[in-house]
Amino acid sequence: MKLINIVKGVLFSGLMVPLLVQAALAADPIRIANIESLSGPLEQFGNQSRVGFRMGLEYVTDGSMKLLGRPIEIIVKDSQGKPAVGKQLLTEVYKDDKVDLAVGPTSSAVAMAMLPVALEFKKILVVEPAVSDAITGKDSNRFVFKTSRNSSHDAIGNAQVIARPGVSIATVAQDYTFGRVFVEKYKKAVEEKGAKVVIEEFLPMATVDFTASAQRIIQAMKDLKGEKYLFLNWAGKGSPLNKFHSMKLKEKYGIELTTGGNIIPVLKAYRPFVGMEGSSYYYHEMVKGNEMNDWFIREFKKRNDNEPPDFFHCGGFGAAVFVAKAIRKAGSVNTEDLIAAMEGLEWMTPKGKMVMRKQDHQALQSMFHFKLTTKPGVRWAVPELVRVQTIEDLNIPLTR
Repeated sequence: MKLINIVKGVLFSGLMVPLLVQAALAADPIRIANIESLSGPLEQFGNQSRVGFRMGLEYVTDGSMKLLGRPIEIIVKDSQGKPAVGKQLLTEVYKDDKVDLAVGPTSSAVAMAMLPVALEFKKILVVEPAVSDAITGKDSNRFVFKTSRNSSHDAIGNAQVIARPGVSIATVAQDYTFGRVFVEKYKKAVEEKGAKVVIEEFLPMATVDFTASAQRIIQAMKDLKGEKYLFLNWAGKGSPLNKFHSMKLKEKYGIELTTGGNIIPVLKAYRPFVGMEGSSYYYHEMVKGNEMNDWFIREFKKRNDNEPPDFFHCGGFGAAVFVAKAIRKAGSVNTEDLIAAMEGLEWMTPKGKMVMRKQDHQALQSMFHFKLTTKPGVRWAVPELVRVQTIEDLNIPLTR
């Protein structure tokens, strides 16, 4: 009898070992790094993206924060908007924290520094919310997927709003990857519609005095006939739109100011620009008939004293849905399985459908032609929808 019991015990233990291993693996968290600019000039963008990413995972997991039966662990890091710091942090999370994939960063310059790290470790980097087309260009690699819009979305969307024959345009942008790539794409887009960029101003991100730049623009445009615009492409703190407005460029020289959409804290300074038109990535009231957006607005207001979600909250949310849908489709967090699942993936976001283009790993998405107005009780300029600029309308070119 003792011998029988011993044999039974051995057999039982042998069966239990693989079961215990499987249970342990199932309990291991899915580890995701979220590297954003949580300090520095782009901190508002980075913090919005961070909050939106967590909310997106909450939504897509029905509040469980689990995928494939495994808890999700988000490891948040601050790149400070510095390329060297971002590169170091991505190395650390891949090597030391053993994350399954990473999401971020906020700055295009930081993203460019991260690209070779994803290649070195052969791990997924989902870029959100950095914008530059160069991120998925010739220096990119198969491990990089970009859910954020790119500069071509901004450029083509805004060109569709104001560019036509006889229009002359000055551009003012920050002197780094985000600004320079945007102007390159914008110039091409407006010229295809018969307009002309007559002067390009690239300024350091820390610029506070725009007088010299304005004088150069005035000199280049004051004697031109027809419609004239100054298009501003500026990210983060210190937007000079109101400073240019105080110089009375329209009254004195017929130069109208225009820019794309922006976050609500910046829209507070746009109240003097009622009637100004542009193209925006997202404003919560411009999206209709979208259950995900309805939940997002309702839940965000509940948690934030009735304040609505903003530009990059939406971006982070959309990235989270992409990651979750890809993991479920792959059935694992194995890198090669994820690449196969992510290429060509279609998914819904608070702003609408996105499609991850297989050829260059850029997410195609709609933009929104808006016109600024004001509303009683609203402390910022409100972008009212003129029309949705669909994926098909924009026809975003390949980045590589």
